[in-house]
Amino acid sequence: MSEQEAAAAPARKAAAGKAAGGTGTAKPVKAAGKAPAAKRTTAAKQAPTGEAPARKTSAAKKAAPAAKAKKATPAKKATAKKATPAKKATAKKATPAKAAAAKASGSKPESQAARAKRAARINSALAEVYYYAHPELDFENPFELLVATVLSAQTTDLRVNQTTPALFAAYPTPEDMAAADPEALEELIRPTGFFRSKAKSLLGLSAALRDDHGGEVPGSVDELVKLPGVGRKTAFVVLGNAFGVPGLTVDTHFGRLVRRWKLTEQTDAVKVEQEIDDLLPESEWTMFSHRTIFHGRRVCHSRKPACGACPIAELCPSYGEGETDPEKAKKLLKYEMGGQPGQRLKPPADYPGRPAPPLPSRAPATGSAATPDADSAPGAAR
Repeated sequence: MSEQEAAAAPARKAAAGKAAGGTGTAKPVKAAGKAPAAKRTTAAKQAPTGEAPARKTSAAKKAAPAAKAKKATPAKKATAKKATPAKKATAKKATPAKAAAAKASGSKPESQAARAKRAARINSALAEVYYYAHPELDFENPFELLVATVLSAQTTDLRVNQTTPALFAAYPTPEDMAAADPEALEELIRPTGFFRSKAKSLLGLSAALRDDHGGEVPGSVDELVKLPGVGRKTAFVVLGNAFGVPGLTVDTHFGRLVRRWKLTEQTDAVKVEQEIDDLLPESEWTMFSHRTIFHGRRVCHSRKPACGACPIAELCPSYGEGETDPEKAKKLLKYEMGGQPGQRLKPPADYPGRPAPPLPSRAPATGSAATPDADSAPGAAR
């Protein structure tokens, strides 16, 4: 190399360095070396496996939702599995009676107008079935009906009807009964049960009729309920059937059935009376009472109603509470609907059943077998 070329070599190296974008010094090289080191340190902390930081971060982001989804899936399945039995249990609780109730009155609260319409339908259907409905106590006048109704507490109308012939033969008027010997009166009404308290009531009301009403039975609720042993139920029995004054007789059967029919939820007799009064026209009150009581005694029993033989099953929101098998239900029917004697010894002419038998005689003193009691003999009406 010549001296000129040797002198020009450093200049050419410097020019080459500038052309390459560097300064040719050590500082830029040292600075450039720090940055990769820092990146490697951060990446090492985030990705110890040595993968590229960017790729690892992206994969982690994608993996995170997947992990969450996998974790959430069993929870959802568990929730679904837990919810399923609850739904099934709810379905099981929907008994035929509730299904019939929903169909009859709807799932929403029933309006007063809708309830009145349904009460009218029930009344009409019962009128067709029990066209012969009547008071099931034998009587010839208001006094006899009043006495018989007082005696009917805590016993059957049949037992009262079997007892009153001898009673009225001995004491045909209020004056006669008011003067009766208490022990003799008690003995006559003994078959009806609670004979001492009933005898006291009969003596008291007979004296009140004699002293305050000229021996006549008053024709108003207010006057009747003042008599000993007479409440609103007894008063409406007398008014409706002896005087032709409309009224509801809210006895045990009546209250039980109107609650089963969802016409009221009341249990107090006076409140039941008021609510049913509002559902039916006044002219239907007395007969609706008779039809309802007839149905309660023959078909819609308290403990085991004969749902499968009920003539108004399609109108009953409580269908299914009793026996639904038709053949089994027929065996539960009573009185004329079950082919048995009725409760009256002297029923109305249009009554389709057999009259009730008279009171059985007591066992003779010799110890021979007595005539079977009508209330305890097999197949007897109750």
